[in-house]
Amino acid sequence: MSQSSAGQDRSGTGQGVGDVDSEVVGLCRDLIRIDTSNYGDGSGPGERAAAEYVAEKLAEVGLEPQIFESRPGRASTVARIAGEDPSRPALLIHGHTDVVPANAADWRLPPFSGEIAEGCVWGRGAVDMKDMDAMTLAVVRERMRTGRKPPRDVVLAFLADEEAGGVYGARYLVDNHPELFEGVTEAISEVGGFSFTVNEDLRLYLIETAQKGIHWMRLTVDGTAGHGSMTNDDNAITELCEAVARLGRHRFPVRATKTVRAFLDELSDAFGIELDAENMEETLARLGGVAKIIGATLQNTATPTQLGAGYKVNVIPGQATAHVDGRFLPGYEEEFLADIDRILGPRVRREDVHTDKALETTFDGALVEAMQSALRAEDPVARAVPYMLSGGTDAKSFDDLGIRAFGFAPLKLPPELDFAGMFHGVDERVPVDGLEFGVRVLDRFLDAC
Repeated sequence: MSQSSAGQDRSGTGQGVGDVDSEVVGLCRDLIRIDTSNYGDGSGPGERAAAEYVAEKLAEVGLEPQIFESRPGRASTVARIAGEDPSRPALLIHGHTDVVPANAADWRLPPFSGEIAEGCVWGRGAVDMKDMDAMTLAVVRERMRTGRKPPRDVVLAFLADEEAGGVYGARYLVDNHPELFEGVTEAISEVGGFSFTVNEDLRLYLIETAQKGIHWMRLTVDGTAGHGSMTNDDNAITELCEAVARLGRHRFPVRATKTVRAFLDELSDAFGIELDAENMEETLARLGGVAKIIGATLQNTATPTQLGAGYKVNVIPGQATAHVDGRFLPGYEEEFLADIDRILGPRVRREDVHTDKALETTFDGALVEAMQSALRAEDPVARAVPYMLSGGTDAKSFDDLGIRAFGFAPLKLPPELDFAGMFHGVDERVPVDGLEFGVRVLDRFLDAC
C-alpha cells in the first residue's frame, strides 16, 4: 500500500482501503495474461476464461456473479452490490475484457506477459481496458471484505466483444437481460478520468461526456473483368482506389459541439489564451499525445482500413471492395453520410457493416461532483473537464436503457507518456502508481456518489 493511502478513513467509519493499492497490480497482470484477443470474425479465444476469473474474484468476497454466454466462448460477468439505500437509483460500472490483437514481434515485451518494467505494467489491454477492470475489482473486493457498502446499489458488468461493437457483450445483455440493469440511471466506464498536466499547479482530468457515432462501411465497385495484359477503361480496382484516395484525403469541416466547445473553454482558461475551433493546429501541438484524441473530435472522419480485389495477377477482377471506419459527431450523421456519398461518386456502392449512435450528455449533476471531489482529494491540483471521445464504447448500448454514461477510469499519468498512443498501439502499458492512484479515487468516488 502506498503511503498516501495507508490507514486513511474514507467514509467516517474508521475503515480504510486496506490492501487495495497493492492488489490492483496483481489483478491487472493476471487479466493481461488471459489472452482475449478479439479479431472481429469469431476466430479469437473469446472471453470465457476472463469471465470465469472475474466471477471467481467476486465470489471470493461474497458476491453472486452470473456469467452470460451469448455464443460459445463469448462470455460476460455481471454482479450487483447492495447499497445502503436501495431506494436510490443504481450506478453501473462496466468494462470490457476483450482486447484487440497484438503482434508480439512488434513489442519490446511480450504483449500477454503482464510484465512490470520502467514502473509500468505492460501488455495488451493495459489501458484498454484491463486496468479499469482491475481497479474496479480491487476496490470492490476491499469494500466487501471490510463491509463498506456503497451509498446506493452498484451493478458491475465485465463485458465481451466491445472491440468489435459489443454485439456479443453489452448489446446482447441489453437486448436479452435488461432486468440485470433495473434501476440503473448512470454509468461510468473507460477512456475518461486520465490526467493531462498543464503545469505544476494544474492537471486537467478529462471526463468523457460525449462520443462519436459509428458507420463502419463496405465500399464496392463493379467493373469489367478481363485479361491483365490488355487495356481496360472499366477497371474496378482503379475506380475504387481513386474513390478511396479522395475519401482518405478529405478533411471534413470543423463542427464544434457543446462538449468540444466546453473543453476548448477549459483549455483557454488553463493556457491563458483564446482558442479558435477553426484554427487548432497551435493548440493541438501543445496537447502532446492527447491531441490524437482531441483532434478527431473537431470533425467527422472516414478512414480507409481495408482493400480487397482479385485472385490472380494476370486477371482483371470484376469487383473490388474496401472498408472504411467512419465516425460522426453528435448531431451530424446526415451531413456525414451526404458528404461521404458526394466524395465517393455514383460508381461506388456503400453499405454499412456496423452502425451505432453518437452520445452526448451535460457535465453536471451529483455524479460529476463526486468525480471532481474524489480527484481533488488525491490530487490537489486536479480539475475535471468534459471532453468528447473520438471512438465509441459500450455506453452506446446502455444508452438504450436510458442510462446516462460517463468515461471515468481515473489515472494520474506522467506528462511524457503518450497515453493516446497506447490504445490499440504497440508497447501498451499503464503506470503502476497510476493504477494505485485510480483505486484510491474510485474508492472515494463510490463513497461520494
